[in-house]
Amino acid sequence: MKARYIRVSTGAQNTARQEERQTKDEKVFIDIVSGSTPFKNREQGKELIKAIEGNEINYISVTSIDRLGRNLYDILTTLEFFKEKSVILKVDNLGIESLIKGKENQAFKLIISVMANIAEMERETILERQRQGIALAKAKGIYKGREKGSTESIEDFLFKYKEVVKNLKKGNSIRDTAKICNVSIGTVQKVKNNIK
Repeated sequence: MKARYIRVSTGAQNTARQEERQTKDEKVFIDIVSGSTPFKNREQGKELIKAIEGNEINYISVTSIDRLGRNLYDILTTLEFFKEKSVILKVDNLGIESLIKGKENQAFKLIISVMANIAEMERETILERQRQGIALAKAKGIYKGREKGSTESIEDFLFKYKEVVKNLKKGNSIRDTAKICNVSIGTVQKVKNNIK
């Protein structure tokens, strides 16, 4: 059976672009998680691994290699697992598959190593820009980050996410609330755990 793996970093991001190549015979696995989270630690990543180990999935499509991750080691580990299980990975934007007639596609291996390196560099660039922005804000005296070692009270935390509280109290699901409020599922879960 075929599968399509989709990943977006936040609930505010749209999965439509990744879904447009989906075919009827594909089982879809969607994760809303940072690309820095190892594939094997993601909710749907775990489900996909379970399906592969149960011989339910033998072909996986992704729109681009950075959907699997933004860490070279993690991507290569995931690809090695797919290869061991004889699962073919197709990367849509490159138009290539990992295995040809059951044998490793050497061109795929080379291109993926380069693309995975680029994905990792992009993540480092994002983090560096973030660090520079914080340093600039601190220099201007406008940085609003929490002091190191301090903890936020539950009341302050819930006040900061009052829209999330409101949506949860309306009966919206965690996933829907994350999308509506443009926050992570983890944040919504934390809010849910702290409201009475």
